[in-house]
Amino acid sequence: MRSLRLELGIQRFFIYAVMIFLGLLAIIPLYLLLINATRSTEQINLGISLIPSTYAGYNWRVLTGRGFQIWQGFYNSAFIALSTTVLGVYFSAMTGYGLHVYKFKGRRILWGIILIIMMLPASLSFIGFYQFMARLKLLNSYIPLIIPAIAGAGTVLFLRQYMTSVLSIDLINAARIDGAGEYRIFNVVILPVITPALAAQAIFTFVGSWNNFFSPFVLISEERKYTLPMLVQMLRGDIYRTEYGGIYLGIAISLIPILIFYIFMSRFIISGITMGGIKE
Repeated sequence: MRSLRLELGIQRFFIYAVMIFLGLLAIIPLYLLLINATRSTEQINLGISLIPSTYAGYNWRVLTGRGFQIWQGFYNSAFIALSTTVLGVYFSAMTGYGLHVYKFKGRRILWGIILIIMMLPASLSFIGFYQFMARLKLLNSYIPLIIPAIAGAGTVLFLRQYMTSVLSIDLINAARIDGAGEYRIFNVVILPVITPALAAQAIFTFVGSWNNFFSPFVLISEERKYTLPMLVQMLRGDIYRTEYGGIYLGIAISLIPILIFYIFMSRFIISGITMGGIKE
């Protein structure tokens, strides 16, 4: 018994050590970012510091005094990220539901196409996508940033596999017997059951859309439509000086909506874990 307790104690120690190590790997870069947001460019060039400085106000004046439209950037990024998240998660869930529930001809072929699309790098088709958007005269608009994300292959894969593990066909048949239509079954019965998966994918989709820089940078040319990451990249002084303190502060500010969205959605993951289908 004593040896068993000792072995369990050693295992617990290594588990906690690994968890603490991984936690530090995640926290330290964020902490250094916040520290650099309070330092001047000269202090940042001197090296790493773990102590906050007193230049946060100066860095804020750099942000707001050089044409940095922070609130416009917030609005643009929030509009794109929220639209992409709501539409993408909902229609991806509908696609995964259709692939899981309905037995139609060509279903396996369609599933294979989705897997192939997921494995292909997005940059491989971006030139063709840009030319296609140019022919449709959709450049310098948010449509190419929102509509293609409606049914992401990775989101469809995750939600379909989640439904396979937790969703009972008997639940759907019972709703059909009660006279519910297919759309009502999906919206009223299925979505509450897969709430944890929806919340998890909403977080991933929102963060990915909010931090997306390359696609808006290529597709958007009008400055008033710039997203927040694009505006942060514009925080440059003259040709001889770059205000790194202002850049760090801009990046730190851009993280605030991500943290708020994560805190809001994480409660749905926790509360939805106990939700399930019917008892067999």
